[in-house]
Amino acid sequence: MIGTVVWLIGLVCAIWCVMDIFKKNISTAGKVIASIIVLLTSWLGLAVYYFYGRDHLEEWFR
Repeated sequence: MIGTVVWLIGLVCAIWCVMDIFKKNISTAGKVIASIIVLLTSWLGLAVYYFYGRDHLEEWFR
């Protein structure tokens, strides 16, 4: 039960991150790469994106 709740929260957060990534002004390839990295790294990727990456994503994928 608790594992399902944690998984659902992670899924919702991952979808939010991917939607946020696709709003950024970067190339399509950069959007796909960043989205895949966030999705594959699960909670760690979500945390790194939320606390650091979202402010620097446009610099990384010019």
